[in-house]
Amino acid sequence: MLILKNPLLFSLNLSTDSPASVAIILPLFHLTILRSSGAAFRAAARTPTQVKDIEKFTHVPVTLEWGIYDYSFNLFARNKSTSYNSSSSCQISTKSNISSFPIAQCSCFDGYQGNPYLLDGCQDVDECGVNPKICGPDMICVNRKGGFGCYSPTSTTSTSVNKILLSIGIGLVGLFLLIIGAWKLWIIIKKRKEIKQKEKNFRHNGGLLLQQQLTSFDGNFDKSKLFNSKELDKATDHFNVNRILGQGGQGTVYKGMLENGRIVAVKKSKVIDEGKLEEFINEVVILSQINHRNVVRLLGCCLETKVPLLVYEYIPNGTLSQYLHDPNEELPLTWEIRLRIAVEVAGALSYLHLGAGIPIYHRDIKSTNILLDEKYRAKVADFGTSKSVAIDQTHVTTKVQGTFGYLDPEYFQSSQFTDKSDVYSFGVVLVELLTGEKAIFSTGSQEPRGLAAYFILSMEENNLFDILDPQVLKLGKREEIIVVANLAKQCLNLNGKKRPTMKEVAMELEGIQASRKESNALQIHEEIEYKRTEVIESWDIVSNSTTSTFDSIIRSVEVQPLLVNRSS
Repeated sequence: MLILKNPLLFSLNLSTDSPASVAIILPLFHLTILRSSGAAFRAAARTPTQVKDIEKFTHVPVTLEWGIYDYSFNLFARNKSTSYNSSSSCQISTKSNISSFPIAQCSCFDGYQGNPYLLDGCQDVDECGVNPKICGPDMICVNRKGGFGCYSPTSTTSTSVNKILLSIGIGLVGLFLLIIGAWKLWIIIKKRKEIKQKEKNFRHNGGLLLQQQLTSFDGNFDKSKLFNSKELDKATDHFNVNRILGQGGQGTVYKGMLENGRIVAVKKSKVIDEGKLEEFINEVVILSQINHRNVVRLLGCCLETKVPLLVYEYIPNGTLSQYLHDPNEELPLTWEIRLRIAVEVAGALSYLHLGAGIPIYHRDIKSTNILLDEKYRAKVADFGTSKSVAIDQTHVTTKVQGTFGYLDPEYFQSSQFTDKSDVYSFGVVLVELLTGEKAIFSTGSQEPRGLAAYFILSMEENNLFDILDPQVLKLGKREEIIVVANLAKQCLNLNGKKRPTMKEVAMELEGIQASRKESNALQIHEEIEYKRTEVIESWDIVSNSTTSTFDSIIRSVEVQPLLVNRSS
C-alpha cells in the first residue's frame, strides 16, 4: 500500500498492447494503490467521475512519474532554494511529457543515490566498495563524497608520509613556540617578583634609613659601598660552603671575588630585629668611615637580601688564635712578633674608643677576631656586636653578649658595657700571647677553667714563669715579660674603674717596644763598633808588617853593588 498526503501531481501513463498510450493527470490529496486478484489498481480521488474512467481498465501496465506541483514549489522560491539538500537538485519545467502544468522535478547528484525529495535522501555511493577494481590493476581506489579517486601505491604512501611529517613538524614548531613563550613569560614574572622582593628586603633591612644617613655626609660617603645581591651571589659562587672562612654568633663569613678581581670577605648576618635596625644602620655608616691600618675595613653592604650582607676587606693569613694554639712552623710566634701584635691591637682599640670621632665599643675582642694580613700585621675584625656611643656617654646597657673566657665579669653582672669591658677582653688576649693557652682551657683530667683567673692566681703565687709559652721564655727578656704580665693583670682587675684605658695600655706597650728597639739598636751599634775596632787593629798589624818589609828591602839594596853589564 502506498499513501501520499501532499498536493502532488499524480500522472498515470496507461499503456495497452496497442502502441497507443493514455496519460491522465490527477491532482490528488490521497491515493491508495492496492494489488489484488480482481483488479490492478483502485484509486480514491477527489473526482469520482475520473476514477470511474480508470476502473474500465481491468489490466494495464502503469508508469508513474513524480513532480512537485507549482503550488508546492512556491515554498522553495520563498526560501531561495531549488533543492531539499546539498546532494540533490531540482528543475522547474512548464512543459513535460506528462503534464502541461509547471512542475519541479528533482534528482540526486552524480555519485549519490536515493530519494531527492526527502531531506538527506540522497546518500553517497561507495564506488570503491561496489567495484574494487574500478581503477584498474596496481591502483588504489579512494572514495570521496560524490565520487572517487585513483592513486598509485607509491604516491599515496609518500603523500601520506609527507602529510604526517608536515603535521608533526607544524605541531613541534607550535609546541616549541608555546614553550618559548611560556618560558619568557615565566622569566618576566620571576624578575618582577624578584624586584619586588628586593625592594621589600631593602626597606625591611633599613635601606631607607641608610639613604637618610648617607645624605648627612654631604656626598662624602662612597655610594659604591651599596652592593647588589646579584654581584655578591656571583662573587661567593652562590654562597658555596667551600667558600666559608668562619662562622660565629653573628653570622657566616664567605670568601668572594668581585668583578674587578678584588678579594673580599662577605659576612651573611643573622636575622636582625626590626627594633635594632636603626642601631645596625648606624653601625654600618660609622664603621665604613673607619680607616685604621689595624682595623679590618668595611667596604660596604647589601640590603636587598633576606638578611643583610656586609663586605669587608679580605685578610689572608687567618686568625691569631690559629697561630697561638696550632703552632705553625712557617711563622713561629716569637716574643718580638707577639709584642708587635699586642701593640697593634691596643692601638686599634684606642683609636675606636677615642680617635674615630664617635666612640665605638667592640664588645667581642678575642684572638679569633684578630686577623693577620699578608705581612702578619694584626687587624681587628668582626664588629657584629659593636656599639657606638655619644661622647659624653659612659656605658651602654644591653643584653649580655660575648664569648665566655673574654667576657667582663662586671658587665656580666650589670649588663652595662663600658670601654673598660674591652680592656678586660684585651687583657685575656695579652695572657694568651704570654702563655699560648686558650681563654677556656683544661690540663689533663682537670675540669675546664678560665685562663684569666688561672693567670691572676699564678701571678699572686709568683709562678709566672711556670706558665709562660716556651717561645716567650726562649727569646723574651725577663724585664719586658714582667712589665707585660703586670699590665695584663691590671687589665683583668675585677673592678673596671681600676683598669687602665686602652690609650694607657697602648702607650705602655709602645714604650716597651720602643725600649726594645733602642736596646736592639744599641746592641747593633756595639756590635758594629766592636767589628770596627777589630778591623782597625788588624789593619794596624798589616801596616806595621808592610813597613818593616819595605825597610829591609831598602837596606839590602844599599849594601849590594849595582850589577854591571858584562857585554860592554
